[in-house]
Amino acid sequence: MDGIEAWFLDLYHTTGINLTIVYDAFDRERFLRGLLNTVVLSVICLVFSVIIGILGAWLLGARQAIPRRFVQAYVQFFRNTPPLVQMYFFFFALGPLFMTTVERQVGQMVFVSETPLLTSFHWAVISLSFFAGAFNVEIFRSGIEAVPRSTIEAAEALGMSRWQIYLDVILPLAFRICLPALNNNLVNLVKTTTLAYAIAVPELLYMSNQIWSDSVNVPEMMTVLLFVYVGLVAILVFAMQRWERAMKLPGFGT
Repeated sequence: MDGIEAWFLDLYHTTGINLTIVYDAFDRERFLRGLLNTVVLSVICLVFSVIIGILGAWLLGARQAIPRRFVQAYVQFFRNTPPLVQMYFFFFALGPLFMTTVERQVGQMVFVSETPLLTSFHWAVISLSFFAGAFNVEIFRSGIEAVPRSTIEAAEALGMSRWQIYLDVILPLAFRICLPALNNNLVNLVKTTTLAYAIAVPELLYMSNQIWSDSVNVPEMMTVLLFVYVGLVAILVFAMQRWERAMKLPGFGT
């Protein structure tokens, strides 16, 4: 045990402040694994939710009524229902529909069992991505509507297709406009990843709960959790603000 670990162990013996994640290797490994899972879950959901937002905003401008109504129904459903209920729906209602049969032979006996195709982590990614993506659709839609009509008409006059105009003209300008709102939604998404605890995803809150259940150090772990999430959100906000400044166009957007 090195000096830092010994110091925290002595702190526990003298003051009762029990930070086992510092001096206990097993708890430290569990905590770091939960932190890694939270970061991975957040990054994957951030990427997928942005993709959903971009595609959904494009479909809202479709000439056909069916894709527009489909996206509108999707947005209304996911924006007006609690994210925890959505996660339960995906995991408990849809999860049993995606099963695979596994045969295992032991001696002369063959055992057949059903195994889920998707783990709780996969369902958390799907649920949180669709939840945040619904808000991103509206964010990108508002950014698209702020693009001057004259700019779009100029692109049409050059013979560009609707998809080319969207990717090369509208989206880059709209992205700059909606970055502040997108930043807020992505921050909320990172905080919402704690709901994955409800379906036993081994993220930071779930692993911390195991630690304080074993070590009875709830106040210490709650304090650590608070500062860790403040740090994660601060890193995201810093990166998004740097991105906003890098993409800023003088006289346009942010």
